[in-house]
Amino acid sequence: MQVFDETGIFIPVTVIEAGPCTVVQKKTEENDGYSAVKVGFLGEKAADEKEAAKGSLARKLEKNMGKPVKGQFGKFKLPLRKHLRELKLDNAADLNVGDEIKVDIFKAGEKVDVAGISKGKGFQGTIKRYGQKGGAETHGSMYHRRVGSMGANTSPARVFKGKKLPGHMGVDRITVLNLDVVRVEADKNLLLVRGAVPGAKGAILYIRNAIKQDA
Repeated sequence: MQVFDETGIFIPVTVIEAGPCTVVQKKTEENDGYSAVKVGFLGEKAADEKEAAKGSLARKLEKNMGKPVKGQFGKFKLPLRKHLRELKLDNAADLNVGDEIKVDIFKAGEKVDVAGISKGKGFQGTIKRYGQKGGAETHGSMYHRRVGSMGANTSPARVFKGKKLPGHMGVDRITVLNLDVVRVEADKNLLLVRGAVPGAKGAILYIRNAIKQDA
């Protein structure tokens, strides 16, 4: 969507539902050799609200979740969460099981990095997959969208590893760096960032403070 700043400038933004994420497990140097927290996130807001109203979401998680995973919630009597991720945070030692990490840890004007799984595009040729130039489009050329030369005849008599060929495109982990935080709506758990982020609607994203700030 798009928003306007206080001066009336048009800004294209992506709206992200960021949290709340519940701390499910705490890793410590003494017990695990490193410091981290495991957090749980419920999932897509619109779909979950409808299911939660019918009471079906909790029953679905209760039915489909394995006992070892479910035990992490039952130990501390936490509500079940659909997605679990382990995060190494600078302040992991300050967090405890049951604490919530909300979108208000970000502020407007900051820069963030957003990582996610890109959209799948199936099997594609080299023109779409790598942006290569096609052959002549004239009648009779017989060489429009092919891959190109496969190398010299009997030497080396093979295709070099790494040659750009047709294949599966998409479903890769992509990280977009230095996106500007335009607005934070803490009451709705929404984060508005300038520009596009990886993945389709409803995809799970990992958001962190930018580690490579622009000069």
